[in-house]
Amino acid sequence: MEEKPSSSIKPYLDKLTLGVTRILETSPGVAEVTFVEKEPAERHTIISWEQKNSCVLPEDLKNFYLMTDGFQMTWSVKTDDTPMPLGSMVINSVSKLCRLGGSSMYTLPNAPTLADLEDDTDEEGNEDKPEKPHFDSRSLIFELDPCNGNGKVCLVYKHTKPVVSPDTEIWFLDRALYWHFLTKTFTAYYRLLITHLGLPQWQYAFTSYGVSPQAKQWFNMYKPITINTALLSEEADSFVNKLDPNKVFKSKNKTPVIKKKPSSQPAGSQKSHTSMTSSKTSSLPGNSSRKRDPQI
Repeated sequence: MEEKPSSSIKPYLDKLTLGVTRILETSPGVAEVTFVEKEPAERHTIISWEQKNSCVLPEDLKNFYLMTDGFQMTWSVKTDDTPMPLGSMVINSVSKLCRLGGSSMYTLPNAPTLADLEDDTDEEGNEDKPEKPHFDSRSLIFELDPCNGNGKVCLVYKHTKPVVSPDTEIWFLDRALYWHFLTKTFTAYYRLLITHLGLPQWQYAFTSYGVSPQAKQWFNMYKPITINTALLSEEADSFVNKLDPNKVFKSKNKTPVIKKKPSSQPAGSQKSHTSMTSSKTSSLPGNSSRKRDPQI
């Protein structure tokens, strides 16, 4: 149940949200800023999760869960005196930190899975591009944020053999099932989440194709704290259809003139046109006479 911050959470609310609540509350058009208070996760709950999934949570994420079992902050803007939900910042609780791509007991034996998307010819990572996660047993992937259906932010253990490595990274899986690297630690990702104000599709700013034109409008109105405004303005040009009317309609202005004039010519002019076109050497004068005929 969504509730406003109570007195028990006020002492560390500003530290937990990095003071972004005050920024949003003073922003023009923002109608509601709602923070859902959650109790700290029990230590045995975390241990049980680690045993079930045969891996150890990173220390920063574990400390986060010991302070609050998940995170949820939403804010709305007022349009026509009606609040419209816009920003959403979510970190799943321990119980909802589910594995992605794992086999389920309810699936059919021959049903396709995410592991079927793996290709042995996938390029390995290098210094510029880290190795991408795998849907098969080579990686363990857990969903941190469902992103309102625009993708998934995942906690990834990329090395599971012979044992699961404690090293983790945060990756974004878009709706086309392509991977995009975000940060090496949960703490760094949490700062990105807060400083981008939970704007719609903000994770796509870290992809090669960027955010959608509609989301870009919200970015321009409520600029994230860490956004590169110069880059945002440059990228905006690529989404605008630039049409030059003189070029688009240049050929169309001539075509109707040629097609319509013969149909509007009188019978006498048509006969003269036939007699003139019978001679190949009189093609140029014939064209000029066609232009003068309608004026007679």
